[in-house]
Amino acid sequence: MPNVVVVVPTYNEIENIAAIVGRLRQAVPRAHVLVVDDSSPDGTGERADELASADPGVSVLHRPKKDGLGMAYLAGFTLALERGYDYIVEIDADGSHDPSDLPAMIKLAKAGNDLVIGSRWVDGGSVKNWPWFRHSVSRAGNAYARAILGSGIRDLTAGYRVFRASALRELGLEGVSSQGYCFQVELAWNLERAGYRVVEHPITFVERSTGRSKMHAGIVAEALLRVTGWGLSATLKSVRR
Repeated sequence: MPNVVVVVPTYNEIENIAAIVGRLRQAVPRAHVLVVDDSSPDGTGERADELASADPGVSVLHRPKKDGLGMAYLAGFTLALERGYDYIVEIDADGSHDPSDLPAMIKLAKAGNDLVIGSRWVDGGSVKNWPWFRHSVSRAGNAYARAILGSGIRDLTAGYRVFRASALRELGLEGVSSQGYCFQVELAWNLERAGYRVVEHPITFVERSTGRSKMHAGIVAEALLRVTGWGLSATLKSVRR
């Protein structure tokens, strides 16, 4: 059985799902692909089922409703752990992350790193086709999160990652509370402060060319509030000691 599974969360990605699954199967043909669809009204789940019926390396987890990226990933991770995979990958469905980076990232995980982050903000990393405002928001948000959390991770909000399943199992997913995009920050920071090995691999992030981005002001506000709360809580705990 393949020891790597790639978890792909989807919501209204019918224009992109076949392309990303095809690119993944080409880049890492021995890995399995698990599509986690949140009852997309555009038919993404049904299209994913068609892909799965034609390829035993693809499976689909249908969720009853859309309740956040974090919850979709946690559902996919939980199923992956139950199925006994050794390495769990997360990647966006919209084609922003290049699957050709995966062999190198998986190699780093197999070398003993517990979390490998495909990073936009380390030397060699970059972003294409982003407006200056979104670029600035991402840079500033990462800088703020690093400062208030005392983290050494340059791209805390990155959505392209390889986890060692054993690290997720030991850490425990039940303590992860974020439902939105700040799930990425929470899980990476939890692993980092628990002493797990985290490394960043430079990638080029390319803004989606089809479909609509799920990013909006509410997501940014939620992330800022949660990160601030985590940072203040950690500071208070250290002071009390």
